[in-house]
Amino acid sequence: MVDSQLTPRIRELIRQGAWMALNPSPEWLEELDQATVVTNPTIIENPALAQAVSLSNRTTLIHFATAHLRAPGAPVTPYLGPEPLRMARILARRDVGVTAFDIYRVGQNLALQRWTNIVFELTSDPDELRELLTVMSQSASDFVDATLVGVSRQMQLEHHELAQSVLVERRKIVELILDGDSMQHSRAEARLGYALSGRHTAAIIWCDEHEHDYHLLDRVAEELGQVVGSPRPLTVTSGPGTRWVWMRDAGTFEADRIRELLEKTPTLRIAIGNGAQGTEGFRRSHFDALATQQMMVRLQSRQRVASFDDVHMTALLTQRPDRSDDFIDSTLGAFASASDVLRNTVLTYINEQCNAARASQQLYIHRNTLLSRLDAAQRLLPRPLEHNTVRIAVALEALKWHGTRDQESSSQNRVS
Repeated sequence: MVDSQLTPRIRELIRQGAWMALNPSPEWLEELDQATVVTNPTIIENPALAQAVSLSNRTTLIHFATAHLRAPGAPVTPYLGPEPLRMARILARRDVGVTAFDIYRVGQNLALQRWTNIVFELTSDPDELRELLTVMSQSASDFVDATLVGVSRQMQLEHHELAQSVLVERRKIVELILDGDSMQHSRAEARLGYALSGRHTAAIIWCDEHEHDYHLLDRVAEELGQVVGSPRPLTVTSGPGTRWVWMRDAGTFEADRIRELLEKTPTLRIAIGNGAQGTEGFRRSHFDALATQQMMVRLQSRQRVASFDDVHMTALLTQRPDRSDDFIDSTLGAFASASDVLRNTVLTYINEQCNAARASQQLYIHRNTLLSRLDAAQRLLPRPLEHNTVRIAVALEALKWHGTRDQESSSQNRVS
C-alpha cells in the first residue's frame, strides 16, 4: 500500500509512531546491540566492527523513522551513509565470516517488534492495528532490501580494490625474485602463498584478442596445474590479457591434454618453460617460457601450445627474422611452400634417423607411400635430402613455428 492510499488517520498514527521510534529508551538500544553485536562472537571480538555495526544500526533506524515522520507511509530511500559503508568496508576487508544480510535482518526483526509495541500504544482498533503493522512491515522490508543492495555493491568494490592491491603486491614480489633480489625467502613465500623450494615449471598464458573474459585466464591457470599434478599454482597478473604461472613439482606436460584444456578457449595460448630446481629454477623456467612466448608472437605462429624444448633451437635461429628467412629459403627452396603433410613426412623421416620403416609407423602410412612422398620432396629441394639432413630438419622446425610463412604456403597450395 502506497502513502496516497492511506487515510489521514493512518498517516497521523504513523507520524506519531515514527516520533516515538526516534526516541528509543537506553534499554531498547542495549537490546539492539545485544542482538546484533554482543551475541555474535565474531563481531564482539573485533572492536572496530562492533562499533561500526552499532553506529550503523542507530543511524539506519534514525533515517527510516525520520523519513516516515516527514512522509508517513511513503517509500523510504536506502540509507548508504558513512556508518553502513564503513561497516561494509570492514566486513569486506577482514573476512570475518559475518554478512551484512545477517546484521540487517536481525535489526529489522527487532525494530518490527518495537514497532508492534508502539502501535499498541497508539490504538486499540483492530483495523488500524492491522493496517499499521502491514504498511510498516512492508516498508521496512523494502527499505532493508534496497539498503542491502547498496551495501553489497560497496562490499564488491572493496573486494575488487583489495584483490587488485594483492595482485599488485604479488607481482612486485615476483619481479624482485626474477631480478635476483636477495629478499628473505620465507617472507616472500608467506606473502605469495607459494614455496620457492622444490622444482618449478613456469608457463605464460595469454590471449590474442583485446576484448576477452580475463577470468578465463585464471581458470585455465588452475586447470593447467591440475592437469600436471600441481593443484595450487602461483598466478601473477602480468597484464590484462596475460598470466605468469608457476607450478611446483609438476608432473609430465602432455601436449595433447593441454590442447584439450584449450578447446573451449580458442583465443588462449600457452608457452611452457623447462622445469628447474629452487629459486634459480623459478627464474630460469620463467625466462624459458618468456622466450617461447616471444618467439610464438614474433613468428605469428598458429601453434597454441609450445614448450621451450620444442622451440629452443628455432628461437635462437629466428631472433633475426631476415636471416632466418634467408636460411629457410636457401635450405628448402621450393619445398618451403610444400604441403604440411609433405613437410611433416620429411621431418618425421629425419627424426627417425632416416629409417623408412620407423617413419612410416610413426605416420601410420604404408612404406611405399612414405617413399613416394620422399621422392616428391627430393624434386623440390635444392640439394639431395641425404646430403643435407641436419640443415633441412632445422629449417623445417623453424618453418613449423613461422605462422606468416605457413599461411602463405597454405594459400599457395590451395591455388595450385
